Amino acid sequence: MTYCVAARLNSGLVFLSDSRTNAGVDQVSIARKLNVFERPGDRVMVLLTSGNLAISQAVVNLLAQLDSDSPDSLWSVPDMYEAARRVGEAVRRVHERDAEALSEHGVDFNINLIFGGQIGTERCRLFQVYSAGNFIETSDDCPYVQIGEAKYGKPILDRVLRPDTPLDEAAKCALISMDSTLRSNISVGLPLDLLVYETGALRVTHFTHIDEDNEYFHMIRRTWGERLRQVFTEIADPIWTEAEASDSLAAAGRLHQPHRLTPGGNEPGPTPLQIVAQDPGKTQTS
Repeated sequence: MTYCVAARLNSGLVFLSDSRTNAGVDQVSIARKLNVFERPGDRVMVLLTSGNLAISQAVVNLLAQLDSDSPDSLWSVPDMYEAARRVGEAVRRVHERDAEALSEHGVDFNINLIFGGQIGTERCRLFQVYSAGNFIETSDDCPYVQIGEAKYGKPILDRVLRPDTPLDEAAKCALISMDSTLRSNISVGLPLDLLVYETGALRVTHFTHIDEDNEYFHMIRRTWGERLRQVFTEIADPIWTEAEASDSLAAAGRLHQPHRLTPGGNEPGPTPLQIVAQDPGKTQTS
């Protein structure tokens, strides 16, 4: 499996991917999933892949084999929308070639891609490409996309990322999102590839390969865990017996019972929705 995330900010783009492709009991495999198409001074495009590794490698190789003289080449398209179309067309070509044979062996045609970059003076753009070859583009309302094991790292992205988020803060946010995923899912693993692109540079401006010995990532993991625990302990415990208190779980003026079952599977008469709170020593009535 995998986890990849990318964000389009006013100041540029951030891309982050893990490298795990298999996490069985006795077999853990890795492969790098971040691919860069770069012609300095003209264009920078980044492709992140998830899903069936053989399919994604076939798509990447098909795109890489096309030189600048080909009308289907990423090197000849005038803008990022057309570049995303070429990526989608490459997915369809691989599907036409391999999908039937894969289906005969019980293998789904499974691929998801993140594709983004900048061509010339056009603004930075970011797309998610699906296994049918169609795609969507990010917007200011949701400036990031995820593929793979997305659910664990999504909450921090929703709370932090905005179009005006600085690139370094966005990179930090992506790393925290990745750490949350690494902690909760064994199918995502180190090393990581992190690329940051500054708008207008038309070349890769920052890139790092993060392994188990990376001190900054160790600091991220340690600090984030410590601060979460600190905030957790600072949040007041719930109050069960004082309905008027601001931290009370009880609803003022409402007394409810849980849904109880009697021996033999018989249900008692209807009871209100549950509110467990009650005054100590008093019997709660409906």
